[in-house]
Amino acid sequence: MRNRRVSGNLAQRSDYPLVGEQRQAQHLAPPPFRPSFLRRHARTLTIILSLAPALILIAVLFGASVVYGLAQSLGYLTVIGQETINLDAYRNVLIGPSVAANEFWPALGFSLWVSAASTILSAIGALLLTLLPSRRRGGKMSLLALNLNLAFPHLVWAIGLSLLLAQSGLIARFAALFGLIDTPADFPVFIRDRYGIGIILNYVTKELPFLALIVLAILRSQPEGYDLVAENLGASRWQRVRYVTLPLVMPGLIAGSLLVFAFVFGAYEVPAVLGVRFPRMLSVLSLEFFLNPDLRSRAEGMAISVIMALVVLTVAGVAQYISARRRTA
Repeated sequence: MRNRRVSGNLAQRSDYPLVGEQRQAQHLAPPPFRPSFLRRHARTLTIILSLAPALILIAVLFGASVVYGLAQSLGYLTVIGQETINLDAYRNVLIGPSVAANEFWPALGFSLWVSAASTILSAIGALLLTLLPSRRRGGKMSLLALNLNLAFPHLVWAIGLSLLLAQSGLIARFAALFGLIDTPADFPVFIRDRYGIGIILNYVTKELPFLALIVLAILRSQPEGYDLVAENLGASRWQRVRYVTLPLVMPGLIAGSLLVFAFVFGAYEVPAVLGVRFPRMLSVLSLEFFLNPDLRSRAEGMAISVIMALVVLTVAGVAQYISARRRTA
């Protein structure tokens, strides 16, 4: 009896080898329940299926536009019976000799200058606006002012700046009225100037609130304990901003700045209203070639558009690479 009890106890231990009927019963036992792939990813699949119609429509329209633009930039213009693929448009734009080459490189430099200046000034202004030591930072009135600015379209904002800052605008007339200048023509040129000051002012005043709202959203989502711990450890205001706040907001600010750069680099309406004839931004130059009565110029306009897309993708890739290097450093 004692030997049977001992052998039974040994058989019940998990580390004792199973023999005979116990091993056979284990093989006959049903496998443990595991949910299927569809059950484990039901929520994700539901979201994908609900968005599928809109995503398919966007993909078709975007893909057709990309194929159409690339084909025309390569000289495939069925409207004039030209169906031979070539790189003549890119050659004319980049190295010439042609009107497109004479205007492309100044337009590229001017576009990079306006886009970079607008993006950097907007990002710096958003940081200063949101990181000021104020108890009312992000209050209802501040958020209302930021959102009110975003409600105005860029074209309407550009026309308003033109009426305000042009040499025939309100500020110039009031300055002449009060004797600050002799005539309105003596007012500094801020609109339609060759340096793009009016265009930069328009984009800075429009994109600064956009980036400020992004930074405020990030700061509101972060706990206040980080800042309090740094303050208790003796960190100054500047040290808390540099070592605590900036690392938290920089990823979101960089992503928003890339959106601003891409938007400014490809925008048309503001440079068309506030810009001069030379130099022009690439978007204005591209549309002029595309609308040229000579349909052969359409290939050069599409080539400029493709180059603009490549520039934006290159800037975004370099910025993401630098950001990734900083995170891993």
